[in-house]
Amino acid sequence: MQKILVVVDMQNDFIDGALGTKEAQAIVENVVRKIESYRQDGSLVFATRDTHGENYMETSEGKHLPVPHCIKGTEGWEIRPEIAGALASAGAEIIDKPTFGSEVLAQKLSELAAGRPEDLDIELVGLCTDICVVSNALLLKAKMPEAVIRVDASCAAGVTPESHEAALLTMRMCQVEVG
Repeated sequence: MQKILVVVDMQNDFIDGALGTKEAQAIVENVVRKIESYRQDGSLVFATRDTHGENYMETSEGKHLPVPHCIKGTEGWEIRPEIAGALASAGAEIIDKPTFGSEVLAQKLSELAAGRPEDLDIELVGLCTDICVVSNALLLKAKMPEAVIRVDASCAAGVTPESHEAALLTMRMCQVEVG
């Protein structure tokens, strides 16, 4: 079984920036420890980075969530320093994504499966549970229904505690393991 960790959008804007929350701040150390455990195992680590352009407010997402965030090249777009350090130590591949779920990530992990997705154990952590984590978990489950897809709830936070719990329930209903 090949273990893979996916760290979703642990960026400044989602932690203590434009869209930050105390719940997001509270998971930072848990995520660092999780990355370190995968590094020690020699497992693969990927990370996504929400990436928008200066025209964000003109996009569909910007019209529905009119808060500029994760604009490429800004401090808010950058991955939190202690997370970035852990990712670098783990040799993580970082994938910029323009929307909630990353088709690039799903394709890369599917290719790693080499026709045997049942041999993959993919764990997701990060932000926000109710938007990007759930989107990536369901995209991966749809692409590789026989792979083990899991989310560590202690390493994830939503826009609100209630929407975090709702997303966890949604993922459980779609056969994503939640621990």
